[in-house]
Parts: sequence; structure tokens; C-alpha cells
Amino acid sequence: MDSTAFSNTETSSHGSAKRVAIVGASGYGGLQTVRLLKNHPYFRITFLGGERSSGRRWNEVCPFLPLQNNPLIESAEPDKISREADFAILSLPNGMASQLVPELIKNDVRVIDLSADYRYHSLDQWKSVYVNEALNYKREDYKLCNEAVYGLTEWNKLQISSARIISSPGCYPTASLLPLLPFLKQGLIYNDGIIVDAKSGSSGAGRSVKENLLFAELSDCIAPYGVIGHRHTSEIEQLSTEVAGQKIQIQFTPHLVPMVRGILSTVYGRLRDPGLTADDCKTVLETVYRNHNNIVVLPVGTYPSTKWVRNTNKVLLSVQVDPRTGQLILISAIDNLIKGQAGQGIQNLNIMSGISQETALPLDPFYP
Repeated sequence: MDSTAFSNTETSSHGSAKRVAIVGASGYGGLQTVRLLKNHPYFRITFLGGERSSGRRWNEVCPFLPLQNNPLIESAEPDKISREADFAILSLPNGMASQLVPELIKNDVRVIDLSADYRYHSLDQWKSVYVNEALNYKREDYKLCNEAVYGLTEWNKLQISSARIISSPGCYPTASLLPLLPFLKQGLIYNDGIIVDAKSGSSGAGRSVKENLLFAELSDCIAPYGVIGHRHTSEIEQLSTEVAGQKIQIQFTPHLVPMVRGILSTVYGRLRDPGLTADDCKTVLETVYRNHNNIVVLPVGTYPSTKWVRNTNKVLLSVQVDPRTGQLILISAIDNLIKGQAGQGIQNLNIMSGISQETALPLDPFYP
């Protein structure tokens, strides 16, 4: 097989492009990864892995996103991937990545996992949160769970640069943590009573068929789900606790809204200093994210729309303070498939390769 023929860019201006395997390539996260990497100046796609699509040609499965030489989608065998790739981006259902990662790491393939398999430092915690997956996939990779770097790019850049395995955050945690962490870090809000109210498009549930995602079920309505104990709650709490230096518990309620992509997250916390203004809090965000061009802090009184970030790796943040209640109100908008998944994965891939984190990542939306 000619491993140089999968993507349009075969070499970069800085020498040979690095080889990337995409596993789970025909799912929503995989598709976004292919789209963003096919013309990347520093990488070339050399392996496409799939389960249901294995054995079929890419352009047959995805005629809307053709690749050169119409490559074959193959079963995800670690030895095969290791021969053909320097990096592997895994966009698989929870549990499946853990069956590949130990062998890939052993064979010196650096891994970016878009699932939840390595988001917890403790494998036992993963097993307690992802109960059904733990029954279906036997795991003993405690050391890899502890080693994996949580890939919230703007907060873990140094660790990401040298990591062997990156666990990309979930879309809800990305949208919730980016506005919240600066205020926990500086101790500007109380550690209790934090509320995250988030709304997501249907693509966050993946490409497999689900009854609640049928058009007749989803259209013309908005509905909460996972009201108590949603899986992303503990993920948000893990990094919040690390940043705050003491245990953080949040109340997280996700909602499904009738749109394809996008997340709008509203975070509430009580200010320790009731004299802080919205402008003061805006300055906090601007200072923390001043070196990150993909994060834009909006003027006070301007609130983001998911349409403003659609098809981009951009994060829009807004802040308001209610002097009557002493509440800090933080609002963020991201594209759940780009910054919330594939784009953040490639942002981390760029950092791991020593190039600008923004390379080949779109920041201008398709509007309206």
C-alpha cells in the first residue's frame, strides 16, 4: 500500500510530513479529523481505521470528502497502525481505545484519544463512571491512565508537548472549564454552589442511530438529560479540583437542542468579593487567555451564539455580574465537533510536533 497517497499534502516546507493514523475515521469526530488534516502542511494521513466501514473504499463511504487514491478503510490492528503511523488519533466509542493504546504506546506511536478512556487519572474511577464499558472491555492499564495528559490545550500545553498519550476532553467539559478555571485558580469564587447549564446539538451523541435523535423526536423541542450524575460531571470536577487546590463539586445539567452542532454553556458561581464588576472579571479572562488567539473574550453585554463558532476551533467567552445576587455568570460557545473534539485533538497534535498550535485550524465561522 502506498502510504503517501492518503492526503493532498505529502511533504511540508520543513521536510517530510509526519504520518497520522485516524481510527474511527467515518464517525463524526473522525470525519472532522480527516477534513482538518487532509491539507495540513505538516502531516499526512497514512492509515484509516474503521469497524463497520472496514474493507470499503473511503470515497465510497464518504463521497462528500474524497481523498487521493481512494484509500481502503482497514480494521484497527495495532501492529499495522504502528508500521504506518507516527501518531494515532482515536475517535472510537468509549472503551474501545483502551484495547489499542497499550500496544500502540509499546510500539512508540504517540496517541491522541478523543474518547473518555484516559480522561481519569484513576482507572478505578473510569470503571465506576463508565460501568457498562468496563464490563465489556477488560482493562488493567492503570499506569497509562495515570500517565495520560488531559488535553485541555490552554491549560496543559507544557505537558502536552512531551506526552506519549493525550486524552482529549469531552465537549461539555471543554465548554465549561475554559470560562470557569481562571476564577477557581485565583480564588475569586466560592468553591461550592457552582452550576453548569449546557446545551448541545445532536452531533455530540455520535453517528450511530438512537431513537431520541430521530428528527421527529428532536425537532421543535429542547429537553434535559442526565440531570443527576451525567458522566461529564466528574470529569469537570477532576480538573476543577486540581486547579482550585481543593475539592470542587458542581451541579451539571446538559440539554439537547434541535441543532446539529454547537455547545452553549452557562456557568454560575458566587463571587467572594461583591465589589468585583463585570469589567473586572472580563480582565481576568483576557489576562489568562491573552496568548491564545482561538479564545475571544467578548465585550461586557455581548453574549455568544453557537452560530458564531460553527465549523471553527474558536471559543467565545462572555461574562456578567449580577450585583443583586453576587453571582458571576460565565457564558461560552464552541463547536462541539471542532474545539470540542477533532480540532482540539489536532491543536494538541500540533503542540506535540513542535509547531504552532493554531496550524490548519479554522477560526472564521460559516455564517449564517
